[in-house]
Amino acid sequence: MSAHLYGPDFFQDPYATYARLRSAAPVHPLPPRGDGPPGFLVTGYSAARAALADPRLSKDTARYFAGRPTGRRLHPALAHTMLATDPPDHTRLRRLVAPAFTTGAVTRLRPYLDGLTADLTRDWRTGDTVDIVAELAVPLPVTVICHLLGVPEEDRTRLRTWSDELFEAGAPDRTDTASHEVAEYFGRLVAAKRAAPDDGLLSALIAARHGADRADRLEEDGLVSLAVLLLVAGHETTTNLIGNATLALLAHPDAAARLRDRPELVPDALDELLRYDSPVSVATFRYATEPLTLGGTDIPAGAPVLISPGAANRDPARYADPDTLDLDREAAGHLAFGHGIHRCLGAPLARAEAASVLTALLTRFPGLRLAVPAAGLRYRHTRLMRGLEALPVTL
Repeated sequence: MSAHLYGPDFFQDPYATYARLRSAAPVHPLPPRGDGPPGFLVTGYSAARAALADPRLSKDTARYFAGRPTGRRLHPALAHTMLATDPPDHTRLRRLVAPAFTTGAVTRLRPYLDGLTADLTRDWRTGDTVDIVAELAVPLPVTVICHLLGVPEEDRTRLRTWSDELFEAGAPDRTDTASHEVAEYFGRLVAAKRAAPDDGLLSALIAARHGADRADRLEEDGLVSLAVLLLVAGHETTTNLIGNATLALLAHPDAAARLRDRPELVPDALDELLRYDSPVSVATFRYATEPLTLGGTDIPAGAPVLISPGAANRDPARYADPDTLDLDREAAGHLAFGHGIHRCLGAPLARAEAASVLTALLTRFPGLRLAVPAAGLRYRHTRLMRGLEALPVTL
């Protein structure tokens, strides 16, 4: 993406930049990166929703970059995840993991989620200052997805560090190194689970590899790719959702008081909180397989197309007064979890985790407030995600 979009001001508040671009056109041309063709950034809601479901926009990055020198050494397991495939491969891979993330499966996890939230906040006392990101928003979803996968507890801190580095903007060497670290780790874990299976999701995927249905068999690289994707996607979005939603409620005390008085409204309020400050700023890479017109802009074959859910969710053509948090708004059509066949598989789990945390914070700590001036908060320098580095609060 164009370098001028990624200055410090953009990471702190991308919405002003998105509004400026969207006011000119819902699809904004971008200069080429390296030897690649010019790309496009989609900021309008209608164009973004259409683009997310358009089969002419491929996610097959292996095909796109074949023969193109990139100067990168990203591990193949990360370059060829389910997020970087098209049907029928995408359909087959999604079918394998979907049962673990259905609404029913997540509902059965809710007592575990509430218990974990209680454990993480058990020693918190009124008057204490804590970092919501480091002490709750990070460990809860990491623990949950590692629990589902069967990752040993002593390895979880390392995995979180590698995951952070995978999304760090402007640090390609660190990202590439982290990709090898996390992929090699899961290669070893797959071997260990094959030798001693447990009841975790990773063991289930290994069993599917040896199942009678040949169409569901996964090669070794496929197992590692799925494991890496589930780890990263299973906590990055949720960590940012929890931090962003907590900050939004701290900045809107009337909304927080309403949910504190009626915590049963928290699950429905999540749609507006997701719309207001989406944990995903820009969706993962797509490119046009043939010429098409999107939002009135002609896009040639081969052009990269970047879609911004964060920008689309603030489009005044879709949401009146979009920069205002309004819990009475009908926000269920937001694009924070994507749209179409690549819509976030873990959306029910992310919502359940966030609901558990927000309910606990609002009901246990009614005097919750920022421990530092809001202007002092800093956001992670990552192009894809939008999330706080830290969120210090006084209980």
